[in-house]
Amino acid sequence: MTETLLRLRDLRVTFPGPRGPVQVVHGVSFDLGRERLGIVGESGSGKSLTGRALLRLLKPPAQVETGGLIFDGIDLTRLSERQMRDIRGARISMVMQDPKFSLNPVMTIGAQIAEALKVHENLPRREVQARVRDMLDQVRIADPDRVMKLYPHEVSGGMGQRVMIAMMLIPQPDILIADEPTSALDVSVQAQVLDLIDTMIAKNGMALILISHDLELVARYCDLVLVMHRGRVVEELEAGKLHTAAHPYTQGLLAAVPRMDESRAVLPVMDRDMVYDA
Repeated sequence: MTETLLRLRDLRVTFPGPRGPVQVVHGVSFDLGRERLGIVGESGSGKSLTGRALLRLLKPPAQVETGGLIFDGIDLTRLSERQMRDIRGARISMVMQDPKFSLNPVMTIGAQIAEALKVHENLPRREVQARVRDMLDQVRIADPDRVMKLYPHEVSGGMGQRVMIAMMLIPQPDILIADEPTSALDVSVQAQVLDLIDTMIAKNGMALILISHDLELVARYCDLVLVMHRGRVVEELEAGKLHTAAHPYTQGLLAAVPRMDESRAVLPVMDRDMVYDA
């Protein structure tokens, strides 16, 4: 068992609604060591809200309550916003879903990656440029000097996501949260990006939280899996034992996955009348 790096207890997220407060995340808890944790579930199950809550990125009118959010011995709930900025990026980074909406359209690629480094470290300009160039090379971008001068609209979706990964990893964080990092990419590019994240995680000894709706993907790249439904964790199991899932919701998700050797005429769908989170 690896040493616990992040401990989350009883996370609850509530938003105001026309008929009163609506709780959208209900009591999520988990421990994370320097390992790879997958959080899976359908759209709207609370996966991304959980990831953002870890970095305290949910602002009013969202109300976030926890029974504990401890990172490397630090109680994140007690930090000021200024102190929290020292944690974000430097020690916990988050790769968002789509680089088109995450990258600044009026800054060059090189300037954006350099900014992620300069915010947390006071380095000479020449060393910053060398680190940026090396980081682009590590994420397998050919001709880094040329790419550093480009703007986000001048790169492909796959290259944009590699740039996002470079930006999040250049401060060498302890935890990388990857929120649907391949959802905006072609199938042919998805495996390349995930293999890259996996390699960088192993190389730097970091922990990974991979948020996805793709069970097969999570089973391949993660050690542990949390299955979320309607804001609750309904099952927790080892990724390698995903096929032995006992909860009917997880079983339903697995059954709905199409396969190459598919012989069924109709794919099963989730039974919406079943109370999966009871």
